Amino acid sequence: MQLSKFTDYSLRVLIYTAARCPDKVSITELAETYDISRNHLVKVVNQLANLGYLETTRGRGGGILLGQVAEEIVIGDVIEAVEPGFDMAECFGIGTNHCRLTPVCRLKGIMNDAKTAFLRELSLHTLADVVGQPQAIIEALALESANTR
Repeated sequence: MQLSKFTDYSLRVLIYTAARCPDKVSITELAETYDISRNHLVKVVNQLANLGYLETTRGRGGGILLGQVAEEIVIGDVIEAVEPGFDMAECFGIGTNHCRLTPVCRLKGIMNDAKTAFLRELSLHTLADVVGQPQAIIEALALESANTR
């Protein structure tokens, strides 16, 4: 199982924004820090802002801030909100399932239980838990950025 790049980028944006809190960050800064397309990040930031995880301000003095305190942002909720479907196999898709085993197969139930356990575990953790020591995050990203130049 692999989360989409959109979800990965969403988590990275939240982690960086939380580590930099209370300072504002820019999309350009995020793009350069993670070496990710600015266009991709615009979509990610807009989605996170629409969901209330980020606040954005345009123009001079603008930037991106967390829309909630990091202790209130539950990782499982973020993933469920931004991941485009959790169809782990064809049989999960309503209207797209053409598997002939569906009426007798027990795999779907097992996989659904695994997905539920996965999301339950992620729901035990907040963005604050993930960030831990913000300065260590900033230093790790600065070191990585320096090594790629």
